[in-house]
Amino acid sequence: MQLETYISELLYRYDCVTVPQFGAFLTNRVSAKVHDSTHTFYPPKKVLSFNEQLQNNDGLLANYIAEIEKVPYATANDRISKQVKAIKSYLIEGETIHFENIGDLILNSDGKIVFHPSSHINYLTDSFGLSHFTSQDIKREAYKEKVGAIEETAPIAFTPEKRSNNNWLKYAAAAVIVLGLSGYSAFKYYNNSIENHNQLAQEEANAQLDAKVQEATFVISNPLPAATLSIEKQTGNYHIVAGAFRIEANSDKKVDQLRALGYKARKIGKNRYGLHEVVYASYTTRLEAHNALYKIRREHNKDAWLLIKKLD
Repeated sequence: MQLETYISELLYRYDCVTVPQFGAFLTNRVSAKVHDSTHTFYPPKKVLSFNEQLQNNDGLLANYIAEIEKVPYATANDRISKQVKAIKSYLIEGETIHFENIGDLILNSDGKIVFHPSSHINYLTDSFGLSHFTSQDIKREAYKEKVGAIEETAPIAFTPEKRSNNNWLKYAAAAVIVLGLSGYSAFKYYNNSIENHNQLAQEEANAQLDAKVQEATFVISNPLPAATLSIEKQTGNYHIVAGAFRIEANSDKKVDQLRALGYKARKIGKNRYGLHEVVYASYTTRLEAHNALYKIRREHNKDAWLLIKKLD
């Protein structure tokens, strides 16, 4: 298993890829810049770093490996653990670990891992296809001073024939006016097109809304008192998994048990093995999910794990 390949692929999409019991590879976006002395332009990019303190398993790497290699999640975790042990043993022996397209890892005299990032790849997808380039200096010469010196030594005499050449100024002025009117007409037409498009889109949206309202309108001969229900809809692609069940009734029972304990539990459908997955809750950001995961592992279930999945 080429661990660095999976890490490299995940770095394009995520800002943090944690290798359990080893450390985390982090990316930080930096803006485009120009080197003052070499006049080289560099596009925006993601700068790689490594944090040995972040070793808790967030499930991202193992879940990705399980998806790619078509193996269970537990098997993917075991493969990661074996490779981490091998990497640590090589580092202790003084060897340099090279992760292709990521960088080099080595132990310093204090026994800490030192990371030297690779500069051969840019993980910022917004800068795809962009490369650095060098621009030459712009040289500005004092032509005005030269012209002044020439005029003092060689006065220019104008003749009627030469003055007649000023007619081209009239044509140039007329061309400027025509172009200005054309540009104004094009700009006005563009704005009118945008306004017409927005108006048509708004009318279509209103028509669809009216149709839905008509479809949802019906008459109850003996209506009940109106009741207002407040339902909180969970969103987000970060899910803390409580378990997966082959029998759907067992997953329903698990949801009821977790909700009785105060969790916002729910089912998120079947996984690729046909099991009904139950989650404690779903979150929109990785930070929220990590904080909740650590709390759940500490207080309720040490085997809970983080699933990153976009639900339909």
